Amino acid sequence: MTRLIAAAPAKINLFLHVTGRREDGYHLLDSLIVFAGISDEVSAAPAGTLILDEVTGPFGGLVGPAQDNLVLRAAEGLARLTGRSPPPGAALRLYKTLPAAAGIGGGSADAAATLRLLCALWGLTPRGDDLESLARRLGADVPVCLAGQAARARGIGDELAPVADLPPLWLVLVNPGVAVPTPAVFARRQGAFSEPALAAAAVAGGQDRAAFIAALRETRNDLLAPALELAPEIGDVLAAIQASEGCLLARMSGSGATCFGLFGTAEEAAAAAGSIGRDAPAWWVAAGPMISDIAAELPLRQD
Repeated sequence: MTRLIAAAPAKINLFLHVTGRREDGYHLLDSLIVFAGISDEVSAAPAGTLILDEVTGPFGGLVGPAQDNLVLRAAEGLARLTGRSPPPGAALRLYKTLPAAAGIGGGSADAAATLRLLCALWGLTPRGDDLESLARRLGADVPVCLAGQAARARGIGDELAPVADLPPLWLVLVNPGVAVPTPAVFARRQGAFSEPALAAAAVAGGQDRAAFIAALRETRNDLLAPALELAPEIGDVLAAIQASEGCLLARMSGSGATCFGLFGTAEEAAAAAGSIGRDAPAWWVAAGPMISDIAAELPLRQD
């Protein structure tokens, strides 16, 4: 039985400005989002019913009951969109490489990968607004993971503008093994809201890496201070990344606790990941390329 496999890559906020708050309590953001060549995997094979029959991997035991997993919720939502009776089935499996509650959108990436995977398996071409509406209901980060392209995200993360021609860069991701719930981080955020980042920060340089990094240095992650209150270990992680040879920029992603370093070559990123991993064996450390287009760079494959 042929299985289709989809990568669910980590979502990285290269910057994140909190620009306001709506009356319903949702915060307004301005962020530049890319993906990492470091991912979970979701696979599916034809079946008579819809089931998530296996969750494995280094973090497979931390994602909760299968029936509550975003993978199954995404699959059930898409099955309802087909309008078929009985609804289509599939045997789903999830391999968890990415830590949970880590600021890199692991669950959202899994849900988006499931939607891409099942559209292919079931031969679906749902209307774009139907699929996007389902993605929004599943979570704030699911739409950008479903679009699968580097993007400037505004509003509550739902206003997406694709960004092209980013320079080739490599990422080192480091998590100290501490879960940082996003609501708790936002609840601790204090002070005035930020202005949106300059537009140049999202697109500067094209293939000019130095100009791009210089523009990013003019931005920040507004959630770093409250995240540090909840998890001081984040400071140690940032210091370790910044001390790595070849590091061009070190920053926290999303609401934490995962931090990233940008590097100019794969060799520099691999060396930094190896050194950090040896010095702090309890931390999760991974290295991979910066991904701008999931479909082009991490296409579906068969097993």
